[in-house]
Amino acid sequence: MDLFGGTINSLEKGLSYATLKNKAISQNIANVDTPNYKTKEVSFKDVFNDVKKDSISANRTDARHYDFKMEIGGNGVYSNNFRTRPNGNAVNMDAEQAKLAENTIYYNALIDRIGSKFSTLNNVVKGGR
Repeated sequence: MDLFGGTINSLEKGLSYATLKNKAISQNIANVDTPNYKTKEVSFKDVFNDVKKDSISANRTDARHYDFKMEIGGNGVYSNNFRTRPNGNAVNMDAEQAKLAENTIYYNALIDRIGSKFSTLNNVVKGGR
């Protein structure tokens, strides 16, 4: 029985994306002075496509029907080969800080939404009291 029609599951996948993106940004910031370090980015498109593939399910009523089991490849993280400094480091600290702030706002919005869902469930369990 799914109490929220898959909403909690979708929010959980959003939190996983935000966590993966935060990890990539943190690695970029930590390596700001590492020579020849290439910035890492998280592709929303790749992560979204992986989630879409993961969520497909079908009931096979005949052996001739196609099987919808799909392999999920990669995690949506790729390296940026653009160099900006003489030592080969591609980290732009201002851009990374902006991405981190944006991702933090996104993550907090998801947390607030999940909290609201659990608050609603708590209200229903207590009978509206």
